[in-house]
Amino acid sequence: MVDKVKSTAAEALAGLLFDGMTIMAGGFGLCGIPENLIAAIREAGTKDLTVISNNCGVDGFGLGILLENRQIKKMVSSYVGENKLFEQLYLSGELELEFNPQGTLAERIRAGGAGIPAFFTRTGYGTLVAEGKEVREFDGEMYVMERGLTADLAIVKAWKADAEGNLVYRKTARNFNPMMATAGKATVVEVEEIVAIGALDKDAIHTPGIYVDRLIKGATFEKRIERVTTRPREEKSGEQA
Repeated sequence: MVDKVKSTAAEALAGLLFDGMTIMAGGFGLCGIPENLIAAIREAGTKDLTVISNNCGVDGFGLGILLENRQIKKMVSSYVGENKLFEQLYLSGELELEFNPQGTLAERIRAGGAGIPAFFTRTGYGTLVAEGKEVREFDGEMYVMERGLTADLAIVKAWKADAEGNLVYRKTARNFNPMMATAGKATVVEVEEIVAIGALDKDAIHTPGIYVDRLIKGATFEKRIERVTTRPREEKSGEQA
């Protein structure tokens, strides 16, 4: 059996990083992001990256640290509203952006992982999204052709794994991670816990280990909340302000 478990994020990425590469990064906002692997890419200094991810983290965290280090050349995303530096770099022409409707982005990644080079969708027809793309009519409706997406490397965050790389995600941290795990030429995963082979419920495995090349137990997980929204606490009778 190939030993997929590595000691550190840097070891897990060794030999996989090169300037100008394309990286898929799992997560939605700051939920389910591979924070340790992102930090290792920053330390490696790999530049001119094209990054496929739902968004680009926030200022100072997540993929935002690669932006700060000017390592990202282009983002393929669906939401970028939480990162002021992203806005500044895009408007100044320092950062390229390929904007996608969120469902289209998810399906482009799924298609890439399934070996489907392109598909047609009604989403985006008649808008800027459709400019320069093939449009075709099916059953009286107009559809836009979208290309499947693949990457040189997919970095993924899961909750648990066994040493064979079978993965289980936790709740909404599942988001883009499972489909990205299938769409990278190499897939590196960080998890919170590595369990013995056979310990995972076989019916609960979300990503089979055949898709996973390397695996680490993350050193730390901050799990920041992107934007805290709380309701004012109601004062109980007799409480003083």
